[in-house]
Amino acid sequence: MPQPFRDISFPPFVARGATGGPSFSTSIVTLASGAEERNILWANSRGKWNISTGIRTREQMLDVIAFFHVVKGRAYSFRLKDWNDYNAADQTMVEITSTVWQLVKRYDIGGFQHVRTITKPVVGTVIVMVGGSPVAPSGIDYQTGQVTFASAPGSNPTASFEFDVPVRFDTDHLPVQANAWDQQVVSQIDLVEVRE
Repeated sequence: MPQPFRDISFPPFVARGATGGPSFSTSIVTLASGAEERNILWANSRGKWNISTGIRTREQMLDVIAFFHVVKGRAYSFRLKDWNDYNAADQTMVEITSTVWQLVKRYDIGGFQHVRTITKPVVGTVIVMVGGSPVAPSGIDYQTGQVTFASAPGSNPTASFEFDVPVRFDTDHLPVQANAWDQQVVSQIDLVEVRE
């Protein structure tokens, strides 16, 4: 069953100062010899951010409190712009069917590659190319990152775009300390990426 998602964006000026990024899960066993066995538990990363580092004004704190109410703590997921990684250029899409293709972002280092599925492209930023020429697909699903063509493209399509990350609060309690009218203190407010 799909988890509840509200197609709203977390306040961008708070997101810009957030601390965080991708995380993986790896099980490490140290053998009697001192050698390690490492088991990759997650094939894909899951982002985590502390947005308290982005709150600088009373107005921003009020925006976060209002947002927290609207998404009811951990209940609803929403869009977050990760200012450290929010765009992709000339990425070859992954074929789902001959007419439906998935937006992805590839990370390449030294001949190794990680392919990240993009499910929340930003409306108005997706530019699709086939054979080096821009084309207008018959549809772009901004909830799944899937691009639909009226007929099978003659070559693998590419796309350039901006994207958000689907996240939720990792708490149902917002511990804000008001030291003064214009000074609110909160030690940590975590957002975690939601896998869809």
